[in-house]
Amino acid sequence: MADEPDLTAIAEIYAGYVVAGVATFELDPPDTDEWRRRFRAFTGAGLPFLVAEQDGRIAGYAYCAPWKTRPAYRHTAETSIYLAGWARGRGLGGTLLDALVDRAVDAGVRQLIAVVADTGDDASLALHRKHGFADAGRLRDVGFKHGRWLDTVLLQRNLVNSTTA
Repeated sequence: MADEPDLTAIAEIYAGYVVAGVATFELDPPDTDEWRRRFRAFTGAGLPFLVAEQDGRIAGYAYCAPWKTRPAYRHTAETSIYLAGWARGRGLGGTLLDALVDRAVDAGVRQLIAVVADTGDDASLALHRKHGFADAGRLRDVGFKHGRWLDTVLLQRNLVNSTTA
């Protein structure tokens, strides 16, 4: 589980994606105070927020956020996973995603949604598909960043077999 002292490293990891990449559609990196607000909101809602450590430092993080604010969506959450550049390709994404799914089940989440920017790099899509997420749709040209229009691919994983609340 993540803790507030981890937020500085989390902010640094994410800033690289915001500034140089298109995996996130944020245009300005959130500072540590904003990360503290998000962390408290997500964990305050009972949702998991995890970190992976390697060689004594934060290698990546994953969390669930509410999918939508309307109450009927309360059992659906959106996943986010980011790894430090030096930590990619070591299997940490899968480890984080498995742990996130387990914690989401414990938190009463029934459906997980991944919104993956179609960047031309299929690593995130492959990761989610390998871990039980199925394609649920594509939103075309919904983000504009670094001079190009980007699609998002929606993936979904059902965490329960029952249709009762």
